[in-house]
Order: sequence, then C-alpha cells, then structure tokens
Amino acid sequence: MSEVPVTENAGGAAPAGDPLVVLDKVNKHFGALHVLQDINLTIRRGEVVVVIGPSGSGKSTLCRTINRLETIGTGSIAIDGKPLPQEGRELARLRADVGMVFQSFNLFAHKTVLENVMLGQTKVRKTDKAAAEKKARTLLDRVGVGAQAEKYPAQLSGGQQQRVAIARALAMDPKVMLFDEPTSALDPEMINEVLEVMQQLAREGMTMVVVTHEMGFARSAANRVVFMADGKIIEEAEPTQFFDNPRSDRAKDFLSKILHH
Repeated sequence: MSEVPVTENAGGAAPAGDPLVVLDKVNKHFGALHVLQDINLTIRRGEVVVVIGPSGSGKSTLCRTINRLETIGTGSIAIDGKPLPQEGRELARLRADVGMVFQSFNLFAHKTVLENVMLGQTKVRKTDKAAAEKKARTLLDRVGVGAQAEKYPAQLSGGQQQRVAIARALAMDPKVMLFDEPTSALDPEMINEVLEVMQQLAREGMTMVVVTHEMGFARSAANRVVFMADGKIIEEAEPTQFFDNPRSDRAKDFLSKILHH
C-alpha cells in the first residue's frame, strides 16, 4: 500500500473519506430508561472513532444499534448510503458488511480456530472452501495466531481468542468494524496484544468504531473521540483536544477520575 499523508494529530490513521455510517436523531428506550437520546453521529470511511464515557452511558448500546443487534425507537441509521434493513436476508448481508468484535469472544467452541474464521465466508459470502481456508490462514497470521489454526478456542488464551475473533470479522471484508469493549474481559498482559492488532488495522485505514476504557488507545489510534454520558453525546473532538482540553464539565470530571496525572 502506498504511503498516505497523515495529519499531525490523527494518531497515524489515514485521513477520512465520505460518510459511511450515519446516525440521525436516534432514540432508544429500555422500558422507562432512555438509553440513547437524539444521537447524531457520522463516521467517515477510514475513520477511527473511539467512544468513551462512564458505565451506563449508552456506549455499548450505540455500538450494537449500528448492526441492529439492538433495535432503535426513532431516528434512522444508514450504512454506505442505505438505511438499516429490518430483518431477513438483507440484514444478514448488512451484518456481513459490519464486523463486530465483542467483549466475550463468541467463538464456536466445537469448531477449530480455522473453521471459526472460514465459517462466515462459506456460509454468508458463499466463498469456496479452498479460498476461504487460504484467506483464513492469511488473516490468522496477520493477527499473530497462525500457529493456533488447528486448535479449539478453549485451548487458547483470552488474548489469542480475541485476535481470532478479529480475524473472523475481517474475513468478511467488512466496510466497518465495531469493537464493543474488546479488551475488558482480558488479563492485563493480554490487552496490549489485542490493542496492537487494532492499532495496525487503524493504520491500514479500516473504518472502526471502538467502545473502550483504554485511554492510551483512544489517544494514539483515534481520529475522533466521542464522549457519552446519560445516553447523550456530550462532546466529540480530536484526541489531543479532548484529553488535553475537554470542553464539558462531565468530560473533565470523567477524565480526572481515570487519568492519574
């Protein structure tokens, strides 16, 4: 890949392109709880957006609405210019375009690592087996677990399983990758090995929405930080601006609690 000029504060990620994911006045209730309140958010192609905020602020719900794991009450979500389908085959196709990496790795326990990464390709993308296997092995090498291909998920560490989950999402050639607290179930020494893979994806220009508590990653890999509290987007800014000079009291309070200067 040719070198793309990077802007000073974009954390090494390529400059962003046209709008890829657009949330317009999105509202969501769980019973009486208003978990997403008039969310307006545009994620551009090639952009890395990191969503942070206190527990219960709606971050994970926001992430899960983008591939319709959570339905929304009012408002609209469009991906690559098309509104989110309700259900059926169109929805399956959309989910193939929107890779998702969860807190728990969600791998199929009874299938090998290789089979886990091949499955979506053969079932959803209808790729033939040989091509799917070749691609799966390439991706497993890319995330650093190629040697584990014939093992079952239970034989791997948490960090390795999460890297397999990333390879599995990448195998579908998604337009955008969603990461919902991908390191929060991991032991500290495994967190970096997963973040390194994510940093690499960011450098390669993958469009990413990352819900995380890892502020170092937010600072170094994000083009934009979105700060949420009480179901609202309170502020969004470039990482340097956000961490060094947050505008809202909520953000200042949040950062003072988590960043020990």
